[in-house]
Amino acid sequence: MDHLHAYWRMEYVTQEKPPEARHPFVDLPKVGDDKATLIVSRERHSFILMNRYPYNPGHLLILPYREVPDLEDLTEEERSCFLSATIKAKRLLQEALKPAGFNIGLNLGSAAGAGVPKHLHMHVVPRWTGDTNFMPVLGSTRVLSQSLEAMWEHLNSQCEKLD
Repeated sequence: MDHLHAYWRMEYVTQEKPPEARHPFVDLPKVGDDKATLIVSRERHSFILMNRYPYNPGHLLILPYREVPDLEDLTEEERSCFLSATIKAKRLLQEALKPAGFNIGLNLGSAAGAGVPKHLHMHVVPRWTGDTNFMPVLGSTRVLSQSLEAMWEHLNSQCEKLD
């Protein structure tokens, strides 16, 4: 192979960095177009969102609607919904993609790798045996086998079956 193309990366690389006053995870649910915003499921206090810049195909984020930086800042009801949405996201990916395993976790604070440290979010990343190869290690490149739009369609149809 002479060339590897990841056209979607240019949008990420060239986008304006959001000002501190911007709150992307609070704004996304207000758009009202779940397909355009990649929202897979809306729960009472949290929502499930496809990661626009995923580590693996199907990488989901679980977010409370309210902007909070830490688990401790959630109410009991919000915590319960947040964990239930995390379990739902895992079940959804298990049904839709049949991965061999998962990475599920939080990055709390900038030093821990949180890209949006003001808004708590859980990562649910499906994993397959052998999915890590030389591309991310040597090429700093991820290989995604399906477009975000096609993945959203697939996950959305499977999510409806879970409810």
